[in-house]
Amino acid sequence: MWVLGAHSFYCSESEHKTNCCDKFYVKESEPEATDMEQPPARPTWSRQIEFTLAGIGCAVGLGNVWRFPYLCYRSGGGAFLVPYLLMLVVLGVPLLYMELTVGQACVGCYFCPASGVGIASVAISFIMCTYYNIVITWALYYLFSSFQAPLPWQNCNNTWNTANCTNYATNSSFSSTASQEFFNGVEEAGALQWELFLILILGWILIYLCIFKGVKSTGKVVYFTALFPYVILIALLVNNVQLPGALDGIKFFIVPKWDKLLEVEVWVNAAAQIFNSIGIGFGSLLAMSSYNSFKNNVLKDTLSISIINSLTSILSGFVIFSAFGYMSYLQGIPVDSLAVDGPGLVFVVYPQAFAMMPVAQLWAVMFFFMLLCLGLDSEFAMVEVMVTSLMDEFYHPLMKVFQRKELFVLAVCGVAFLLGIPCVMQVGIFVFQLMDHYTAIVSIMFLAFFEVLAICWGYGVKRLSSNLKEMTGRGANIFFKLCWLIVAPVLITVLLIFSIIQFKPARYGDYVFPPWAQGVGWVIALASIVWIPLGAIHTLWVLPGSLMQKLKLSITPYALNEKSNMPYYERGGTYGREVIAVISLSEKPAQTNF
Repeated sequence: MWVLGAHSFYCSESEHKTNCCDKFYVKESEPEATDMEQPPARPTWSRQIEFTLAGIGCAVGLGNVWRFPYLCYRSGGGAFLVPYLLMLVVLGVPLLYMELTVGQACVGCYFCPASGVGIASVAISFIMCTYYNIVITWALYYLFSSFQAPLPWQNCNNTWNTANCTNYATNSSFSSTASQEFFNGVEEAGALQWELFLILILGWILIYLCIFKGVKSTGKVVYFTALFPYVILIALLVNNVQLPGALDGIKFFIVPKWDKLLEVEVWVNAAAQIFNSIGIGFGSLLAMSSYNSFKNNVLKDTLSISIINSLTSILSGFVIFSAFGYMSYLQGIPVDSLAVDGPGLVFVVYPQAFAMMPVAQLWAVMFFFMLLCLGLDSEFAMVEVMVTSLMDEFYHPLMKVFQRKELFVLAVCGVAFLLGIPCVMQVGIFVFQLMDHYTAIVSIMFLAFFEVLAICWGYGVKRLSSNLKEMTGRGANIFFKLCWLIVAPVLITVLLIFSIIQFKPARYGDYVFPPWAQGVGWVIALASIVWIPLGAIHTLWVLPGSLMQKLKLSITPYALNEKSNMPYYERGGTYGREVIAVISLSEKPAQTNF
């Protein structure tokens, strides 16, 4: 069944006692592999708190400090909080609960993107990690530049400044601030800016060092990268609220403009922010939860990750908008007249605020180091999706080529690095904005739609709740069942339809991308979502019978009990054994021998 191919699993012999394989895949009973053929035992988190921290670090990223405040600013301040919190309750928490349940379905289960939505999840995570590291590169560049006195964006006395440079923002369309011209110099300095190129290499070295040993190294890194940003955020907030005009910015953030709630775009952006921030559909948290112990309390992790993620976004909102209020006070213009767009929020507007603060270098270093920590957590989670998926599905072929997992991880990081080079070339910010628009907004809505259909309707809420009861001793309550069965599928369908109807082409500032660039953007979007229809077509092609029989079998969870010899489901297991997808009606896992 292609919809179950969304997130398929391989269960080890040791898990048969838990009946976990009754839910997904059953391993063939063939002769044992030799020690040389056998891969190392699948690692688990040293402590459960490491997964919680890794999940928080994955969810809490640059989007909390950059995308969330930007969407609030563009969507009428506090008005955006209404759909955001509603989407968190009815979409974010239930769907994260669903993903963690599937990921933790059995100890030792392997996340195998066999077809359809599974491959799409891996593809979208890999595409995002290629350009997401550019933001880490910018953060490192600004971090190194923050040790200068005065700050390079503090005045217009630099070689890259133009005659139109001003120290403060104005209403004139012919002038630009010192921070804006510094950022323009970062991303528009010729065919290839070597400083950024070398820092991009440094960024990927940091990512590699975080993940090359798997969860054993990741689990230790998250103790610092997931917790330290909160120290900096609180310090920045304490400093900012004491600045004159800060309350005006905070009022803009928390006081809603109710007419904005009538705009469908605000609701679509709220849902997209939940998906992007928590990571619904990307497979990151699902892959990491597969390293959990079988009896782990999934609901506790779900609530911890989702609530802390949203509270971090709101905390970041207070930090950013208090700085906006201070800037509007100094410049004598309303808060809503500040020039804010995309990544310019944290790389143009906020650096400009630092330049006006006492001890500017200290706050700049702290802020950009915080961005680095936030970016690292999310980045290595996305890379881990690709590494985990390929290692679990193609362990033996990969080991024949690379010999060691560490070398394979290095190869994945190297390929992602090469694909990210266009973002550090001339007008790289436009490449970044184009990829972000068509990946983080367009693709994720399609992916979330099909994932929900695959698991909630294809696999079934009843089975999902039974799996949960098997792991924790308690099934899903009526709220989660209703959200999985009705609310989430219907709401995502409505949002998908309206996002298509009211689709707006990508832009950066006042520049709207030309048709050919929009076409490139759609190619980027299709690179991930095209696997969904391809998976369905492939399944229908290999299933036996007439077209109507094929369609019926493709959406019947129990079909493989009767059609166990279907070529589509003959998969090579981790030990080179044949594995077939079996979903049994019985209490005991079904064994199928060729």
